Order: sequence, then structure tokens, then C-alpha cells
Amino acid sequence: MVIKVFVATSSGSIAIRKKQQEVVGFLEANKIDFKEFDIAGDEDNRRWMRENVPGEKKPQNGIPLPPQIFNEEQYCGDFDSFFSAKEENIIYSFLGLPPPPGSKVTKSPEEASSLPNGDVTGEAQSTTEGTEKAEESGQQEAQKEGSEDAGELTGSPEKNTEEITAEGAEGEAEEEEAEKGEEEGPGEEEEGEEEEDS
Repeated sequence: MVIKVFVATSSGSIAIRKKQQEVVGFLEANKIDFKEFDIAGDEDNRRWMRENVPGEKKPQNGIPLPPQIFNEEQYCGDFDSFFSAKEENIIYSFLGLPPPPGSKVTKSPEEASSLPNGDVTGEAQSTTEGTEKAEESGQQEAQKEGSEDAGELTGSPEKNTEEITAEGAEGEAEEEEAEKGEEEGPGEEEEGEEEEDS
């Protein structure tokens, strides 16, 4: 199966050229076999592309613009469809190709069952878990700040802003010190202090 990308090598539109470059660059970077077909220099390529783009996918004027992507004779989509598939990490199913060995997504969205929250089974769970943990910690911090600030609402707004800014700066300084401690490793800081005492 060869992916066919219809491009216009002599397009005057910068937007079209950028879209074509993004599609071709992505396919090259991911070592996906494809072949470019120039519609600017070959009338047969142009005619074939226009005839094989489904009617519902054609713009109002009826003339589809490059890049248009096919898997052999099967229409995959235009740049917008390609970009959406790339962002959703379903590019292989978009192109009608099997996923590469070792990839975490083993089924196309049509084949995979959807969960009630809209997630698709078979996708990497680490992303979801990381998001949930970040949301939980963010909620906990917000609750702590809310309980600390509840009694400090009296007074001028300028004073509260100064206090919050000072607290934020102290918190950042503490985080930086903690990070430095992690980088140095346990015991390294203590050795330096012992040498100074001697």
C-alpha cells in the first residue's frame, strides 16, 4: 500500500505550500512510504485527484485544493483531516495503515470501543493518569489556599496583593532550593559543610 499525496509544486499560495510541507515532512519523519503527485505540472494527476475526492469532501466551488491524501485508490482526506488525525494520534488509522510495531494504539477508533467519558480504549493510559493527578493536586492546593486566605480578606486589596506576591515568591524560592537539593543528591551538601568546619 502506497500513500499518495497530491501536491502543487508551483503553488503561489504560501498557505498551501506550508500545508504540503507539513504533510510530506511528517510522512518522511515517520518513515511512512508515500509518493508525491504534482497536479501543477501533470493534467492527468490533477484530473484523477479531482475525480476521486468524494463529493461531500469537496469545497463549495467543487475544486479540492492540495494537499489531498489517498491510500492507493481510497481517499483519506485533506490537510485539515490529516492535521486532526495527527493531533488525536490516530494517523495510521487515518491513512488506512497498520500501526507500527511497539505502538500503544492497536486499533482504529472505529474498531476500538469507546468509554462513557469519550476516551477510547487502547490508548495510552499514562496521559490520562497524569492529567488526573495534576487536577487532583491542583484542587488540593486551591483548597489549602482558600482556607488560608479566608480570614485575610479584610483590609485593602493592595495589601492582599502584596501578601500574595510575597507568599508566591517565598514558595518559588523554596521550590528552587528543593530542586537544587535533588540535583546535588543526598550527602553531597553535608560533605561540603564538613570541609568548611574543619
